[in-house]
Amino acid sequence: MLNNSLKKDIRTCYENLREQLDNFIPRKAQNYLVAELAKTLAGEYHAKRRIMVAEAGTGIGKSMAYLLGSIPFALNSNKKVVISTATVALQEQLISKDLPLFRRISPREFSFILAKGRQRYCCAEKLASVCGDQTGIQQALFDQKPKHNDVLLAKDLYRALSEGKWDGDRDSWPKTIPDTVWRVIASDKHTCHNGLAAHRSCPFAKARENLDKADVIVANHSLLMADLELGGGVILPEPEQAIFMIDEAHHLPIVARDFSAASASLLGVASWLEKLNQAGSKIANTADIKRSNRFLDALQTGIQELIPGLRQIREQLSELPLNDDGTFRFKDGELPESLELQAKEMHKAAKKTQQSQAKIHDLIAERVKDGELSARLAEPALAESAFFLQRLENLEKVWNLMAQPNSDKGAPLARWIKRCDEKERDLIVHVSPLEIGWRLDQMLWSKAAGVGLFSATMRALNQFGYFCRQVGLEENDGSRFLALPSPFDYQNQARLVVPKVPYEPQHDKFTDTLPALLTEYLEGETASLVLFSSYWQMNKVAEALKKTAVKNKWDLLVQGEASRTSLLDTHRKNCEKGKVSILFGTGSFSEGLDLPGDQLTNLIITKIPFAVPTSPVEEAHSEYIESRGGNPFLQISVPEASKKLIQSAGRLLRQENDSGRIIVLDRRIVTRRYGKSLLDSLPPFKRIIEY
Repeated sequence: MLNNSLKKDIRTCYENLREQLDNFIPRKAQNYLVAELAKTLAGEYHAKRRIMVAEAGTGIGKSMAYLLGSIPFALNSNKKVVISTATVALQEQLISKDLPLFRRISPREFSFILAKGRQRYCCAEKLASVCGDQTGIQQALFDQKPKHNDVLLAKDLYRALSEGKWDGDRDSWPKTIPDTVWRVIASDKHTCHNGLAAHRSCPFAKARENLDKADVIVANHSLLMADLELGGGVILPEPEQAIFMIDEAHHLPIVARDFSAASASLLGVASWLEKLNQAGSKIANTADIKRSNRFLDALQTGIQELIPGLRQIREQLSELPLNDDGTFRFKDGELPESLELQAKEMHKAAKKTQQSQAKIHDLIAERVKDGELSARLAEPALAESAFFLQRLENLEKVWNLMAQPNSDKGAPLARWIKRCDEKERDLIVHVSPLEIGWRLDQMLWSKAAGVGLFSATMRALNQFGYFCRQVGLEENDGSRFLALPSPFDYQNQARLVVPKVPYEPQHDKFTDTLPALLTEYLEGETASLVLFSSYWQMNKVAEALKKTAVKNKWDLLVQGEASRTSLLDTHRKNCEKGKVSILFGTGSFSEGLDLPGDQLTNLIITKIPFAVPTSPVEEAHSEYIESRGGNPFLQISVPEASKKLIQSAGRLLRQENDSGRIIVLDRRIVTRRYGKSLLDSLPPFKRIIEY
């Protein structure tokens, strides 16, 4: 139950917010969201299932709502708040704007921090080794002899870190640090940890200390999944001690699925295994050969089993008929019996090799810890060992997944191979789950002290069911579901126009008709955004419209011709001057694009954003649904298109005084049976449908 102290804190925050903001507008939907989130976290709806799923339309102010609902509750119950986002833009908004504002209005003091993964920080010891013993570390880490400029950069980084002018965060260095350099000096879990005294002052260790002290932590979905995959509580707070506010939650299923997938080449792996075989004795000597000898023997035995096994599998798989993309997918995820047996052998050998290398690595670390070996002498061996150990862990994961039998319950794993490129003979083995909901439930939903999932596009076809299936929730499992409409007056602020066009998008002549159609609907408009289904189509139409643009003095800004930031800056400047400005973009411009007021009054959607299931994972998922008597188009493609169409339409109205029109050039939205459900899932714009 909500206690009086918590109610008072939330009320005080809200009253202070009203005083802080000059143009504060009370919003019923925002207030309702705050109250319902607080009740959910307090267990008023379900004592154990303290989970809320909320679709909050544009203009509600969902970020401030979940801060109001979660932070006072966490401070009152001695819990941490973890805010997870999908985009850097939202992270920056939270860190630089929303949280500083909330700290001013909160009656209780709290601290907040931006969390980054270990790989964003350098390891001070590795960096010192690069600069102090270039030859030794070069042999250990660099794939090839480093360039002179790379060595100079490493010395600049070391100097800045030593003098306190750089915090070791890759993103805070004023210039781009090349991958070739960063790979060598980046922190990794095997060498850069508190167990080694020399690493306790490394940048990641310092960042981790600050993270442990913070009350509110802003992360991204990738870091959240990385921590959960490690068991939770390794980088971020333990799920049982944290309240998770997951914003832009519609991205979570894909991020979670990708984190559970794995891939590795065949000949490429055999190549670095040979290098490990050669380096093994040197690394084991650093660990003390008497103690490490049996692990070295097991390591070399495992390598001798893996290398010929991988090459044999490569010869066997090379006979499979690859498609035009150089891919072969195993139907229903089922491997041929001979390959299934080989996968089990590869997993067994990979596990033995990985465990042996880990033992040797631990022995080196123990010698450093016990004072038998100086950190400076051990560092090259530890760095080299960690490099191979991380690769072995991935190899073990790949062949573990490949060797797993398909379960009678749930979807099978997607398994496929892909040619590296036309010149190489190597193949990459890929494995991915199709459905990840059960893992999210196991790792997060069933453990967390509380969860809020938020997005402006959570539902598909006005239902939460599709999202629930993706993330492992059920609408009757005790979780709280809310769909809060935007405060915008859609009927009076915007028109949705479906013109009469000669062809539907699947017709060969559709693209050829677009230049003339667009010219008609761009005429007389100052600020337009045109969304295309593909780069090919966008570029072809842009080329056809260039003469018209010059003649009419339009500034045509095409995605890909400059950076996104540069294009948007130019567009905004054009709008300020009253110059006609037209943005051409693909799917990535349909989300996260904020063009309020007169920066966008004319939005044209050329095609319903159906995703063609071309990736092996999507093809396998469609195959699985068909095998169960379902319809992949209606169960996957239409719901996904609904969400993307809502996101696209959401670019037009960003503030309560915005206005304009949306033109959909895809007649299928009124001619096909599924079209009505797509149309009805959009906000209630004033509709103009031409017949």
